[in-house]
Amino acid sequence: MNLDSPILTGSFIRLEPLSPAHADGLVAASSGDPLLYQWSAVPIGRDAVHRYIQTALALREAGTALAFATIRIEDNTVIGSTRFLDIERFAWLPGHPRHARELPEVCEIGYTWLSHGAIRTAANTEAKLLMLTHAFEVWQMLRVCLHTDARNKRSQAAIERIGGKLEGVLRAHRMGADFTARDSWRYSIVAAEWPEVKARLTERLRPA
Repeated sequence: MNLDSPILTGSFIRLEPLSPAHADGLVAASSGDPLLYQWSAVPIGRDAVHRYIQTALALREAGTALAFATIRIEDNTVIGSTRFLDIERFAWLPGHPRHARELPEVCEIGYTWLSHGAIRTAANTEAKLLMLTHAFEVWQMLRVCLHTDARNKRSQAAIERIGGKLEGVLRAHRMGADFTARDSWRYSIVAAEWPEVKARLTERLRPA
């Protein structure tokens, strides 16, 4: 599946398709307190960052994922990363209204992490608004899902605040950041829910 490689620009951050040019910035962004990344798979150190980027590029070439570097617009600093993954196009039968589409139908948003200084800023909220807008309004997706470690209560609360619907718990779903087989809480947003979710995200970005 050929994917577009957009640059998604907001007021606070810009999402650029991840490339080797972002390596130094990612190394610096992930160099803070490792306890910040208790539940997230974050590349620490130059070797890990280079592997992270090469893996992301291979998945983009395969058409199954699209990773971004998160750039703070104010000073053009790399402050983290996020991605679309598990991108899937359905094999609609001839005659179905979506049969001729070349665009994906569903995906996950994940592998999101931020530097210490970017946590509790507008960065994550705006990144979700930019990515979900692209998913539902450009790709015209049917569904976007988000997974979080069952132990990560802060992440679960954040997804629920923007309108993600809990579908259930996937047991031993994937390897956790602590190299255990973690359980994942699975949330989703479907196309019909997008206008309400968009309004919530937009409201959260309004100046106090």
